[in-house]
Amino acid sequence: MEPFIWSVDPILFSFGSLKVHWYGVLFATAILTGFSIMNMIYKHENKDIKLLETLQIYIVIGIVVGARLGHCFFYDPGFYLTHPLEIFAVWKGGLASHGGGIGAIIATYLYARKEGVSLIYLLDRLAIPTASFAFFVRMGNLMNSEIVGNPTTLAWGIVFTRVDNLVRHPAQLYEAFSYLLVFIVLSTMYLLPKKKFHSGVLFGTFLVLVFSARFIIEFIKVPQAAYTHETFMSTGQMLSIPFLFLGLGLIIWAILQAKKELKA
Repeated sequence: MEPFIWSVDPILFSFGSLKVHWYGVLFATAILTGFSIMNMIYKHENKDIKLLETLQIYIVIGIVVGARLGHCFFYDPGFYLTHPLEIFAVWKGGLASHGGGIGAIIATYLYARKEGVSLIYLLDRLAIPTASFAFFVRMGNLMNSEIVGNPTTLAWGIVFTRVDNLVRHPAQLYEAFSYLLVFIVLSTMYLLPKKKFHSGVLFGTFLVLVFSARFIIEFIKVPQAAYTHETFMSTGQMLSIPFLFLGLGLIIWAILQAKKELKA
């Protein structure tokens, strides 16, 4: 059977010198979808939707700044430390999901501290739209023919002609559908009518599922950092471990807190 050929142009359409990329459209879709999901959550809980406006600004800034800095200093620190002005050249591409995650958490912390809102409460609910956000971003990577997998002989392998003529694992699709599944799991947990999870469980579950998937899929991905061949783990795997343990810790903490409350 002939392998599937992927030769999609990353540019969706052009207006003269203005070029609209698939990645940009999907990134914007990810943000808008996330906001819509948070609006639905706030309405479901009879919260004031106006409270979301400032949070949304914090989150967008946190994601974009964190993702850019993460790409620069997680994956190619040598280059960006010697060419610091290139950090601002976002039009050349380069966003790291781990950095975006850290940026979003910091932004949420700053917002929670300023507004006097529970950080864990916000992180639990933000975990749901963040999973959908990750799905759209990885689909954007697919449209760019980037974050490809290693060569494979499996029937569903894809030839990314913008990269080379080898049949490769569609690593972007593996991650995208993993994150979509996480979104479904978290949404189901949140909407279960007779089950109320203790604070921290949703966010902890998000971290465990997302970064377990990321850790596993990294085994078949082409390394994104030039120096990862020097270690037994890729940069993506090393960055995933702290998030994974944080998630496990949150779940254990939530279970212990729930038991204390039952005994009280």
